[in-house]
Amino acid sequence: MEKAMQTETVKVNIDGKVLEAKKGTNLLNLLKSNGFDIPTLCYHEKLSRTGACRLCLVKVDGKLTTSCTYEIENDINVITEDDEISFLRKGVFELLESEINADCENCPLDGVCEIQKLGERFGVKLSPKDEIYEKDDSSVVLRYDPNKCVKCFRCIKACDEIQGKGVLNFAYRGSQLRVVAGIGRWETSECDGCGECVQACPTAALMEKSLINYGKILPFEKHKTTCIYCGVGCQIELWVKDNKIVKVEGANEIPNNGSLCVKGRFGIDGVLKEDRLKKPLIKKDGRFVEVEWDEALDYVAERLIKIKKEYGADAICGLSSAKCTNEENYIFQKFMRAAVGTNNIDHCARLCHASTVAGLMMAFGSGAMTNSIAELEHADVILVTGSNTTEAHPVISTFIKRAVKFNKAKLIVVDPRKIDLTRYATIHLQQRNGTDVAWLNGMMNVIINEGLEDKEFIRTRTEGYEEFKKVIEEYTPERVEKITGIKKEDLIEAARLFGKAKNASIVFAMGITQHTTGTDNVLSIANLSMLTGNVGKAFAGVNPLRGQNNVQGAGDMGALPNVYPGYQKVDSPDTIEKFEKAWNTNLPNKVGLTILEMINGILNGKIKAMFVMGENPALSDPNLNHVREALNEVEFLVVEDIYLSETAEFADVVLPACSFLEKDGTFTNTERRILPIKKVFEPIGESKPDWQIICELSSRMGYDMHYNDVSEIMDEIATLTPIYAGFSYDRLNEKLQWPIPTKEHKGTQFLHKDKFTRGLGKFHPVDYIDPAELPDDEYPFILSTGRILYHYHTGTISRRSDYLTEYINEPYVEINPYDAEKCGLKNGDMVRISTRRGSIVLKALFSERVVVGSVFIPFHFKEAAANVLTNDALDPIAKIPEFKVAAAKCKIEKVKNNEA
Repeated sequence: MEKAMQTETVKVNIDGKVLEAKKGTNLLNLLKSNGFDIPTLCYHEKLSRTGACRLCLVKVDGKLTTSCTYEIENDINVITEDDEISFLRKGVFELLESEINADCENCPLDGVCEIQKLGERFGVKLSPKDEIYEKDDSSVVLRYDPNKCVKCFRCIKACDEIQGKGVLNFAYRGSQLRVVAGIGRWETSECDGCGECVQACPTAALMEKSLINYGKILPFEKHKTTCIYCGVGCQIELWVKDNKIVKVEGANEIPNNGSLCVKGRFGIDGVLKEDRLKKPLIKKDGRFVEVEWDEALDYVAERLIKIKKEYGADAICGLSSAKCTNEENYIFQKFMRAAVGTNNIDHCARLCHASTVAGLMMAFGSGAMTNSIAELEHADVILVTGSNTTEAHPVISTFIKRAVKFNKAKLIVVDPRKIDLTRYATIHLQQRNGTDVAWLNGMMNVIINEGLEDKEFIRTRTEGYEEFKKVIEEYTPERVEKITGIKKEDLIEAARLFGKAKNASIVFAMGITQHTTGTDNVLSIANLSMLTGNVGKAFAGVNPLRGQNNVQGAGDMGALPNVYPGYQKVDSPDTIEKFEKAWNTNLPNKVGLTILEMINGILNGKIKAMFVMGENPALSDPNLNHVREALNEVEFLVVEDIYLSETAEFADVVLPACSFLEKDGTFTNTERRILPIKKVFEPIGESKPDWQIICELSSRMGYDMHYNDVSEIMDEIATLTPIYAGFSYDRLNEKLQWPIPTKEHKGTQFLHKDKFTRGLGKFHPVDYIDPAELPDDEYPFILSTGRILYHYHTGTISRRSDYLTEYINEPYVEINPYDAEKCGLKNGDMVRISTRRGSIVLKALFSERVVVGSVFIPFHFKEAAANVLTNDALDPIAKIPEFKVAAAKCKIEKVKNNEA
């Protein structure tokens, strides 16, 4: 009956044109979608309706009403324009205009802002007025000018309803009504600079600080592309004038639907700084010397050929890049295999989600995010663990927050730190670092004992259940409390919430994967999802969030030592035969080395040459003293990048590459969606796209690779990669999610519907194992590392941004005030953090986000590189290092500021 009511239609006569509409349809939406030009100011398609501006007045059955607030329930007659309506609209607009300082002559947005266009429509000349109220310039990235504010509510609603933050509100009364952040100025509020309010503002009341003294931004060009910060794949619209980016907005397209974070909106400037690499460099007598491309590529080819002849192809290794395009990663792995002759190729997925791929492959047959980002907003229960989503994947966090705030979803957060999402959580389980298998098994123990498991799903869709169940029986809530520190009552409550949910989604990231037991953690998550039947359907699933912009795509393209593109095994005779035929060469038949095996291979003399494309292991890898020793020792090191990174400083040859703004291609985001990047600027200096550099080098080494453009590379990828088989550049704008098996296929919203990729989903019995290191008397603290909102990965781009660095630009350690007092520290003191691998000096910040006995350090800062401390102990299956707790034995010594 409810469904019938929802589809019942009524007739709407609009200016003599009769339309049919479903009951409950918003009248203004109906008018706009059918081409009626209704003026609006407070209306925004993504926000709830207020009717505040009154400009959308129409007559419904002869009565004046605001069309934005009118829901159609019966047959109606609508008049959109007559003398009375026009008179009232103009009068309302004149009142609005009279209250604001419409100083268009001196405004950068002259010719762009909405209220100016409305003035032209109504024949009302906007005029400057005396400024009554003080501007708020306290934000790092924006300015609020109340003299230009029309009190439309759009910024307030955007902050609350889109971002889920609720930082903005109105203060004061009557004519003095104006927007405030928090309880006062922007700088003292919880505003994180996402800029959603700026994008929603119809005037110049909210404006990017970069525009204040810029001058007029018209004329400009708009260019759409994909953001390079994190794995969300936000679509961004660049406003370009005089070959410079003057403004960045979120494009109203999937996956971000117009939203951005502070990095995407205000941090793109970090790509275009003066110190970009412009010419190839060769190190001569210990110093870099600029050379021409022919000299550089000839030299690299000559050295690699010599090393290959003397030591064999497996004496050479390569690191591909999650910051480069799908096409470039494909070309790089093809170069390593076909031109060099080795499977010694890896990329940063090894350091973030190798255990995800390994674990989900074992359980489901596919190692990717099962569902889509947008589905999170409609889940009944969301379990977030090992993901500081608001900082590492801010736009995804907005879907989670909206699910809780507006769709009544229950949120379970399991994290040792009190991350921002805990404010939205129904329950927060604060486990000891590295005890994830125990609490996951404990939740499943409760679910089984209380009969909340999905028996039909288990019977028809899975295997291995009985053996798995025997292990789960051992993990009673009482035992789990002793291991994890989670109170048994809280564990039981969380288990019941998850077990009773119709649609439950699990979201995780590197807090789960970066452990010596990372694969076990992922297998346990897969077990929980299958146990409750929450996989293979919408609004549910197992959803690992990829860290870098194209880490999913780099894996898809075979930038790994054990698989070709499409995760086809390198030691499978059929796969080898397939690629040998396609590439017309003999190919290696054994699994290659992972990143850390390459580092060890250098130090034991087996690896003589390393080629690094767009990676920065000198800052991103664990146990950095060990890594840097290897980079210093390797016989020949080539680095291809856009800046002289910390790794490039060790290189013998540095090759200048184009950034994402200077080339075409595709990225594949965390939800398996293939997204376009499009050339905006010409290459900086003599830099070239990575794929062109590698092709030229390959030809010099005797294996000819030539493509006219990147679309030809994608065509080749599609012929060899089943999950991309139906994709080509004429489908770029469809933004499809793989698998795309045919040219007619529309992509796959969620995986494993009706059948798992491996056939039956497999339960794996997993026992809890301690982390590789635990605190002791000498090193009594547990150290964890991670990301913060304002910086990205090793900071190569974000720390060159004028605005991101203004928020924060120095390393720090979070320490609980109780521990700080015991150590005799004051907030802001310089301290030395030590582990068995090294020590760093940085500022101590007191924070109750970390529990007693734990410390947290962001890894973005080279001055005090957190990875000097981290442990390179490996997960035996995925060979991922234990960033999160393996460096857990820390000691803290107070250091005077002048010793830092």
